[in-house]
Amino acid sequence: MIAPDVPSPIGHALAGLAAAWAVDLVPGDRAWRTAPASASWSQRAGDGLTAACVVLGAAADIDLLFVTHRTVTHSVGAVILVALFAATLAANAHRPVLRVASMCAAAYATHLFVDWLATDLSRPRGIQALWPFRLEWFISGLDLFQQTERRQLWSVATMVKNAGAILQEVAMLGPIVVALWLIRVKALAGLASEVTRRDHAAK
Repeated sequence: MIAPDVPSPIGHALAGLAAAWAVDLVPGDRAWRTAPASASWSQRAGDGLTAACVVLGAAADIDLLFVTHRTVTHSVGAVILVALFAATLAANAHRPVLRVASMCAAAYATHLFVDWLATDLSRPRGIQALWPFRLEWFISGLDLFQQTERRQLWSVATMVKNAGAILQEVAMLGPIVVALWLIRVKALAGLASEVTRRDHAAK
């Protein structure tokens, strides 16, 4: 029997996207991330790195295939491993290591945070957030996100329940993502203009 989950992959993906864009707005080495107004939507969104962070936002639920749900992959230990792996890839690609690692780790960490805030009627409730340092289960009790259902996935009752949960997630996280998108587009367009002016001055 497949265990119920909290919340949906869509909610987790939106949270991961928001975290990645928020971290990428931190001042620093962003010349390689410039995106003028004439750039494609994909470039302004952040290309492959942003897409990777969207996937990382939902990736912790891979444990449904291998181990007890909401344990190892839903922990600070997993976040640390993601950060180290991203840092290694960034170094090999000659990208700013701290920025890339921070974006990826933040995107992955949102999965823990959202699950911690969500309704969880299963036992034990919550996530083993501090693995491998502690094995206790943690849940906020705030029930901000609804629990989705994976059993009898194509039944009317399950589809209605999951649709309601997804709509709530989009209503809560969508405005945050839109706001960060608008800020991001303006910030990176300004950065692109600044880089262009520096290039002309250098010539």
